[in-house]
Amino acid sequence: MACSDHLFQGDEDILSQVHIGQEQRPIIHSLLLDSLDDLVDDKLERFHSHLKYGLPQGCNPIPRSQLERLSRTKTVEKMLDYYQSKGALRVTLHILRKMDLNEQAESLKRRMKRELHMGVPGHRQTHPSPAGLVPAVTTDIEPCPVPAVSGPDVSFKLRDKLGKRCERIFEGVVRQPAQLSKVYTEVFLIQGRYGSVNNEHEVWNIEAETKKTLSEEVPVKCNRIFQPLPGQEYCVRSVLTKGIAGIGKTVAVQKFILDWAKGGENKDIDLIFPLPFRELKKMEGKKFSLLELIEHYHPEMKACGTVELNSSKVMFIFDGLDECRLPLDFCENETWYDVTKQLSVDVLLTNLIQGNLLPSALLWITSRPAATNKIPLDCIERETELRGFNDQQKEEYFTKRFSNPNQANRIFQHIKSSRSLYIMCHIPVFCLISATVLESLLDKPESGEFPQTLTQMYTHFLHIQMTIKNKKYHNMESNTKNMPQTDKEIIVNLGKLAFEHLEKNNLLFDEEDLKESGIDVNQTSEFSALCTEIIKQELGMYEEKKYCFVHLSIQEYLAALSVHFLYANNKENPLHLDMSRNTNTDGGIKLSVVHRSAVDKALESPNGHLDLFLRFLLGLSLDNQGLLGGLLLQTENSSQSIMETVRYIKQKISKSPSPGRTINLFHCLNELNDHSLVEEIQDYLHSNSLSNQKLSPDQCSALAYVLLMSEKEVEVLDLRMYNSTQAGYRRLLPVLKHSKAALLQYCDLTPDICGLVNLVLQSPTSLLRELDLGYNSKLGDKGGRLLCTVLQTPQCRLQTLGLGHCSLTAGCCDDLASVLCSPHSELRELDLRGNDLLDSGVKALSVGLKDPRCKLQKLGLSGCGVTEGGCAFLASALRSNPSHLRELDLSYNYPGDSGVRELSAGREDPSCKLENLIVDHGGEFRLKPGMRKYGCYLTFDPSTAAENVFLSEGGRRVCRKERKGRDQYTPPVLCTEALNGRCYWEVEWEGGIMDVGMAYAGITTEGSAGPLGEDDQSWILSCDPAVIRAVHDNKTSFRMRHRFQASHRVGVYLDWPTGTLAFYKISSKGPIHLHTFHTTFTQPLYPAFALCQDYSLSLCQLD
Repeated sequence: MACSDHLFQGDEDILSQVHIGQEQRPIIHSLLLDSLDDLVDDKLERFHSHLKYGLPQGCNPIPRSQLERLSRTKTVEKMLDYYQSKGALRVTLHILRKMDLNEQAESLKRRMKRELHMGVPGHRQTHPSPAGLVPAVTTDIEPCPVPAVSGPDVSFKLRDKLGKRCERIFEGVVRQPAQLSKVYTEVFLIQGRYGSVNNEHEVWNIEAETKKTLSEEVPVKCNRIFQPLPGQEYCVRSVLTKGIAGIGKTVAVQKFILDWAKGGENKDIDLIFPLPFRELKKMEGKKFSLLELIEHYHPEMKACGTVELNSSKVMFIFDGLDECRLPLDFCENETWYDVTKQLSVDVLLTNLIQGNLLPSALLWITSRPAATNKIPLDCIERETELRGFNDQQKEEYFTKRFSNPNQANRIFQHIKSSRSLYIMCHIPVFCLISATVLESLLDKPESGEFPQTLTQMYTHFLHIQMTIKNKKYHNMESNTKNMPQTDKEIIVNLGKLAFEHLEKNNLLFDEEDLKESGIDVNQTSEFSALCTEIIKQELGMYEEKKYCFVHLSIQEYLAALSVHFLYANNKENPLHLDMSRNTNTDGGIKLSVVHRSAVDKALESPNGHLDLFLRFLLGLSLDNQGLLGGLLLQTENSSQSIMETVRYIKQKISKSPSPGRTINLFHCLNELNDHSLVEEIQDYLHSNSLSNQKLSPDQCSALAYVLLMSEKEVEVLDLRMYNSTQAGYRRLLPVLKHSKAALLQYCDLTPDICGLVNLVLQSPTSLLRELDLGYNSKLGDKGGRLLCTVLQTPQCRLQTLGLGHCSLTAGCCDDLASVLCSPHSELRELDLRGNDLLDSGVKALSVGLKDPRCKLQKLGLSGCGVTEGGCAFLASALRSNPSHLRELDLSYNYPGDSGVRELSAGREDPSCKLENLIVDHGGEFRLKPGMRKYGCYLTFDPSTAAENVFLSEGGRRVCRKERKGRDQYTPPVLCTEALNGRCYWEVEWEGGIMDVGMAYAGITTEGSAGPLGEDDQSWILSCDPAVIRAVHDNKTSFRMRHRFQASHRVGVYLDWPTGTLAFYKISSKGPIHLHTFHTTFTQPLYPAFALCQDYSLSLCQLD
């Protein structure tokens, strides 16, 4: 918290009068220790934070690793060692002011005046620095180091050199230089969460990011990444920026350096040293001091020494952590603090990143997501994430790219019309590729239609590059029907390079790799748009040539083209799988066999790194005689093979690979122009009968694909809308990650499903914040414990969790308590209703509630078997941690008067934030297990019974007698009791057909009575000896073949407020869920029955 400048100046005035000798160090130790003794634990943690961030100008922060778990005494000793006596006093006063602990600061000053020598003759007063916080060096005190800008010549030379090298950018298509400041489109950079590593294919990440809204993110300006966010009190030392390939990390670094070099931004930084990991890995095995390493890449620094380096504000930029091949062993590497000590580059880097070398230096590290875990969590103070272009920035890019607004709009509208293309435009490089292709097609209308798929787009791109090359170097136009031999060789050799290294997951090549693929290094300029040559002149610090494709997707495309070429021209299958079956009549391999090999190989990849390669390979089979006709030999009609490939992919979808991998198979069907499954699902979604038709697992996979590819955000994924099996619901789980809320109630889920849910909750791209798994009784304690493991991780951002009626017991309450007191948990609402936790479970749960780290605001314990004993545990927890819980639901329990009084008494504490204490519907019978705690006593209403329906046993039994010569239909009979709460009852009958359910009172109005379920006034389960059906408004939403035994018993559960009506078959093993209606009830409901034959039924007594 900020405080007035005059307080800081007053502290400096006192410090300037203090004379400190070595003999006074014990006194100062005592003064500092007394000041820290006044800080409770959480304030001591804040004090430690300021030692790392919020220091007076010029005082170097103490490295985080040296502050871990330090006691107050050790903290004082560390400050005295680090800042000397007077510096430690200055730092302590400054931090106390920043923490708004002015009374403690004034107390320390009074004791300083009293116990230390003041105003000693001969002491030279000095002028404060411009900031007014740090005095200049005197002859008799030990000051904090004062920053002094390094030699102006050195700083000027460095800025001039880096500014010139960063002012131009070479666009990847024709490599024409452009002014970076003019063409740069700001990419979306957001505050991230460190520690979340995503190993999935990066295109999957792109699809996930397109679902996120700007309102959910904390945007960060690239030039402000080291500045505190609103509400933060400190600047940041180390930043990690992650982003997928081609998203703009290196260009963002280039723009940061350019703005600094031109003097427009970050003027407080004296020196910036870009040291890309790509270059540092060449230094493996060599030894340098830190100064020597800097001089190696920046020779102008030879004019500076250690003093200048230590006294300057320095920034290091390490671009491309994913390309680092150094061990970076933070655990085993030695610790060093001397910048002149010669060390291996690996040891130098780990010590620099840990803050042992130049602890005040700023560090910026960029990386692709999968490599971020190479840096320990405690070495990174902020993570940011480059998300590429959001929707607005995509449009801005194409508007800037084309001077003709009509042309820009036409191209952008085409991109937007294809969901797969529009998603890929999240990546700036793909925008560049698309703009190049579509601009070329606009200039040549005879070229045909705009590409609709990724494969078509990249095929056009390749054709354009060959056209540019031939015109530039050979002054000739490309002819797709008669491609020059040199062009064929270039494409084939590039494809070979791409495929062989994609299999190895290698993205960077040297000259030897190119030679092995038949590529003449001296000719690389002819295909520089496809293979970027990184040479010394680009950034002025490279010694040898390295090569990579402009973007990973180009490598994947060329790899697919290589495989398709070997099939089309040589009938080879380079995927090296079984080729003994399914050959053509001439003994050659069928195209479908190559496709099968690729499908299988892609599905075997744990992170999907061959998914885009597979999509390209399949797409190439549709039009291999068009733009690439000159490259590929004429092949037989491939339509039969493509049909076989489509069938094979559908078989793989049926066999249920992991739900996430299934989605890519639908992308593959799209590349093959097969939309049958998707169109079937789209018809289903438009049919207005979502709950009536039961979906197969294949259809659920198609549904997941449709939902993911939709432009609309999935605000709430409600699986109750879709009638399927557990296997089908499992296929819908990929959508979970892209939904803000998910309702998975009554889905018959088992504990193993929690493992898949955990993957979603841990995903860095997950949007999920609310999850309701209620009424999945098979989850039990095993499922609960599995969920608790992920709820305690820093990656999980779930805020609301529903586990009502999941058969949880006291056995998992210790795990839930651990979640509540986890420092990483963001859980704010937890609903455990209907689980028999009992007082023992509440006792375990209360351990987490009373922990000061627990931030839970709403806790649902309705129907959990809680008595006054459990209330005592809860009251104790509220007294210990009264600041967060706002609502406590103890309805349908047996708290007793004493329990209610004890909880109510706690609310009288002014610090208690509990606003809503719910204790209604209580009673001792609420302690019954399971659904029976909601049991209600019912009787049949004689006024609703027809003349051939007879009541007995006190209105608890009814029987029907057939009327001779009359219609077989008998109006329904209702119970007397109107229900509008949470109720449960069971009914039993012998033989025959019977309808049981709930109805509004109006159903018995004269002239309106009809069969139950045929109107919108009733919801029934219709049971006959062979089939069970759930019917409402004359629509059947559930049908199951079932053979009842001689005696039939059904349980009915109503939760009127939530619109839930569930039916269970009662067996010796317990209730078995049959069907649940989900609706909004507008009137009280009456149990309703219809007997269709001469049988009887009875309302059961619930023990």
